[in-house]
Amino acid sequence: MITLSILLQAAANVALAKFGAAIGAGLAAIAAGIGIGKIGGSALESIARQPEAAGDIRSNMIVSAALIEGAAFFAIIICLLAIVL
Repeated sequence: MITLSILLQAAANVALAKFGAAIGAGLAAIAAGIGIGKIGGSALESIARQPEAAGDIRSNMIVSAALIEGAAFFAIIICLLAIVL
């Protein structure tokens, strides 16, 4: 009887961990989308205010978006590994 209760508790914790990992992956994707949207909006506003600096603003925007994408992919992969393992 004790062994069965230990197994049930372990199974419940695994399910909860997988649920948490799935929520983490979703939050990482949503946060990355919001962050890149804010970068794009701010870049367009900056280019509208100073059209002569469009090249510098665009290159900085691309670098920032790439860094956010990298962090989001890392978070999603970690969460997926938590689900699988």
